[in-house]
Amino acid sequence: MSQVVLSEIHGRVGLIRINRPEAMNALNDAVVSGIAAAVDAFEADENIGCIVLTGNEKAFAAGADISVMKQAEFDYMHAYKTDFITARWERIKTARKPVIAAVAGYALGGGCEFAMMCDMIYAADNAKFGQPEVKIGTLPGAGGTQRLPRAIGKAKAMDMCLTGRLMDATEAEQAGLVARIYPAEQLLEETLKAAQTIAGFSLPVLMMTKEAVNRAFESSLNEGLLFERRVFHASFGLEDQKEGMNAFAEKRKAVFKNR
Repeated sequence: MSQVVLSEIHGRVGLIRINRPEAMNALNDAVVSGIAAAVDAFEADENIGCIVLTGNEKAFAAGADISVMKQAEFDYMHAYKTDFITARWERIKTARKPVIAAVAGYALGGGCEFAMMCDMIYAADNAKFGQPEVKIGTLPGAGGTQRLPRAIGKAKAMDMCLTGRLMDATEAEQAGLVARIYPAEQLLEETLKAAQTIAGFSLPVLMMTKEAVNRAFESSLNEGLLFERRVFHASFGLEDQKEGMNAFAEKRKAVFKNR
């Protein structure tokens, strides 16, 4: 049996590839556990400064595996007792290092929700996003009703969740779901380039910046500004801050030591 999740290292970038093409990269326990394990490994590796999650040219992930959920014994008590979709599903959300989703083809249901757990989405021009759970008698359960409105606003999120329609890459970028669009054949190469750029900066600063941006969604403006100010002040205790500013003054490239 082939591995359903593949990991690669490209310089200071960790690449995680969902590898279940026969099922359009549908998310099952093996895939979710594999992604979580790969994130764990890259988080623990001091030589990794950025993580990329991707699928293949046809599908990032076409949702959770329906063949599992449609089983007769998969009822309310089973879902509730096992806390379905909680264990390991949100490991990406808790990653402290930057995570980019490189999405080509379909990102539907759980696939769209997995992409939204990442810090940003780069899309191929053939990408399709959707929360079509309403079509199979249920609703998004991995953040679709919560992260999607925060990304694209209530009206479009309601439209997608209540009609099950798909959103193409162009609309997704215009709506704020996607950060960049590339031709499908260039998506991974360009995403890895951006990830290498990110990974070339000070890792503590990247982590502080990520925490500060995420704080904007969890607090009032004044509380968020206070958090930002305090983290900004804390950055002046970093060796990398001294190196960065000295390098700028001396007109040379900074050499960060991630401390």
